[in-house]
Amino acid sequence: MQNRETPFLLVMVLPAVILGTAFFLLPLARLALVGGSGPLGFGAYLAVLTTPRYFEALVSTILLSIAVTLVTLAISGVSGVFLQRNQFPGRDILVSFLTFPLAFPGVVVGFMVIMLSGRIGLIGDVTALLTGQRLVFAYSMAGLFMGYIYFSIPRVILTIMAAAEKLDPEIEEAAQSLGAGPTRVVRDVILPALRPAIIASGSMCFATSMGAFGTAFTLATDIDVLPIVIYTEFTLLANIAMAAALSIVLGVITWAALAVSRAFAGATAAAAG
Repeated sequence: MQNRETPFLLVMVLPAVILGTAFFLLPLARLALVGGSGPLGFGAYLAVLTTPRYFEALVSTILLSIAVTLVTLAISGVSGVFLQRNQFPGRDILVSFLTFPLAFPGVVVGFMVIMLSGRIGLIGDVTALLTGQRLVFAYSMAGLFMGYIYFSIPRVILTIMAAAEKLDPEIEEAAQSLGAGPTRVVRDVILPALRPAIIASGSMCFATSMGAFGTAFTLATDIDVLPIVIYTEFTLLANIAMAAALSIVLGVITWAALAVSRAFAGATAAAAG
């Protein structure tokens, strides 16, 4: 029976293999070869770590993505569990507003950050009125951080809400009956149950922040993150080989984060089951 099913399974998998090879593996291999075709050869990949400009952009991108991920998980974790467990007037409208940024491209998010904290932004108007000095941070890492938080929350909060829906209240009630306080219930019951969802959504948040371009491009005045550096190398400096090498490094870091998170999420899910 198994031998008869093997040809059928191969036929079903074949289109995916062809598409994956044509649209993913071959372009990726070509990009890796282009990265080693410049004056530095394949030493361009090492130059990402030895050239101060590239290395600083890489470190800034990683640190920014980590910060965005941690803050997004904290906000979305608390909000997602609360919204899933509580019904109140206007709840559906609130959820819609929290997930509305999914409809916006990065350029629109960047423009909204400018309207809030740019030179003509609301925050600047309020601070100028209160202190006499206009606070402007849209064109810095702080503005980019705000923009990334804005479009990251919807992706994470939906995952957390879906996971919170599956939590068994009886387990929490049992812990409370045994004397566990609210903090211990959260630490020992809720967080372990949500851990696979937290890891999975956090890794996606990190990956999205690492490669996001539209928002950074809109705000890029004093911002030096890896997607902007890649764009500059490719379009302004015509350094195609270095742009390709930087792209591969960015992709490898993102892939590694997703692979590690998948391994941990799978292990915790298996342990929970």
